[in-house]
Amino acid sequence: MKKELTCIGCPMGCQITAELADEKIISITGESCAIGKKYAEEELTRPTRMVTSLMEATGSKMPLSVKTSKAIDKSKIADCLKAIRESKAELPVHIGDVMIKNVCGTGADIIATKELY
Repeated sequence: MKKELTCIGCPMGCQITAELADEKIISITGESCAIGKKYAEEELTRPTRMVTSLMEATGSKMPLSVKTSKAIDKSKIADCLKAIRESKAELPVHIGDVMIKNVCGTGADIIATKELY
């Protein structure tokens, strides 16, 4: 089976083709640098994403913008967003404050990305 990817590792945006057999990578072509090869390998074997969202803040009309402290496994995104929806920030909040520690067992924290008073 062949998979087509557009690399996001650098501004080049290389069109990468990966050939897989039994979910194992047979070949990767089209990358113009080592970053592209690494990106394709990770995307095909253990895709991760940064998660950004809004969290309700008690006593504020404005929601709090938050993100994961590091990329998490793509399969955990829905669980992570649910945990954020079920949580409320207590004011005041400062950029970098941990709102949820080790969200869904991912090893990533949910951190505030803005000040809210």
